[in-house]
Amino acid sequence: MNKTIALLLFAAFSINCAAQKTIDRNDILATMELTNSYFMQKWPDVGKTIITNKERPSHIWTRGVYYEGLMALHEIYPKSEYYKYALDWANFHDWGFRSGNETRNADDYDAAQTYIDLYNLQPDPEKLKNTRACMQKFLHTPQNDDWDWIDAIQMGMPVFAKMGVLDKDPRYFEKMYEMYMESRNIIGGKGLYNAQDGLWWRDADFDPPYKEPNGEDSYWSRGNGWVIAALAKTLSIIPEEAPHREQYVEDLQAMAKALKKVQRPDGFWNVSLHDPTHFGGKETSGTALFVYGIAYGINNNLLDRETYLPVITKAWNAMISDSVHENGFLGWLQSTGKEPKDGQPLRYDKQPDFEDYGLGCFLLAGSEMYRLEI
Repeated sequence: MNKTIALLLFAAFSINCAAQKTIDRNDILATMELTNSYFMQKWPDVGKTIITNKERPSHIWTRGVYYEGLMALHEIYPKSEYYKYALDWANFHDWGFRSGNETRNADDYDAAQTYIDLYNLQPDPEKLKNTRACMQKFLHTPQNDDWDWIDAIQMGMPVFAKMGVLDKDPRYFEKMYEMYMESRNIIGGKGLYNAQDGLWWRDADFDPPYKEPNGEDSYWSRGNGWVIAALAKTLSIIPEEAPHREQYVEDLQAMAKALKKVQRPDGFWNVSLHDPTHFGGKETSGTALFVYGIAYGINNNLLDRETYLPVITKAWNAMISDSVHENGFLGWLQSTGKEPKDGQPLRYDKQPDFEDYGLGCFLLAGSEMYRLEI
């Protein structure tokens, strides 16, 4: 047998074995604890500013996404140290937002997702004084075009869902829907969602006629990950009888179908979903968000288990074997940006500009993998 053919067959066999490797709940939890421990030990001071190209406070969106993941870990495995780490962070920032209560930027009020979770564990009206001041204005202003980049859907949508449940106020559900549908169908002229492909353009700059080098539409992995994560998280929050729920279910199902078609043989997804030649290669944050959204769909009977369980099993095993380091560091993580070229090239051992949001995505994925009926 030709040596090249033999190597290819061996690689295919290895990939297939990884895809078929069973998922063990104890292993999932152990990996979540490992990766989270790495981060908490590296950042013992919850108020320490984050310095990259400039200095930023520790409640920007990247850190907010990490705490979303931490609270998901705490939900399946409550530990006092997790609760205290999140509580200390909220207290340090006076339960407020980077740009104050007047902000309409979802990147800023993403922190409210964790503030509300902490409030629900130990209610105190002072904790949500800033959140309520920030969110109430959305109910009394007519504009719906705040989420003009798809990352914002994940940062903001679950806050509306949580507030609607907390205050028993359906106006939050309605406003959330109006803002979501503005992003979906109107922003950029025709919206940021392409129903034909079941995927989203990151913002109006990437709407057609913009194309990837191979002539395909530009669908950024992590951007689409934010959307399917937002849909899954929102569905996990709102009541079964909440208005417009079916819209979110249909969109999650369409995205899962589209994502299944473009999964890499090794289990990851490329940074550019429809152009593997444009900075092709495995990427952890988008993959983790896809696992989270699809696993949620399986766990809640929105997606066919037989069809999609192999997808997330292969993806989870790929991240465990090719992304998670022995000390808990996550490799193959694209730095902040908005398109495939940002933060390139990626490597197993490359330190991204921020590593907090990638861990948050990974912990969200692990929390739903842990819930699977195995």
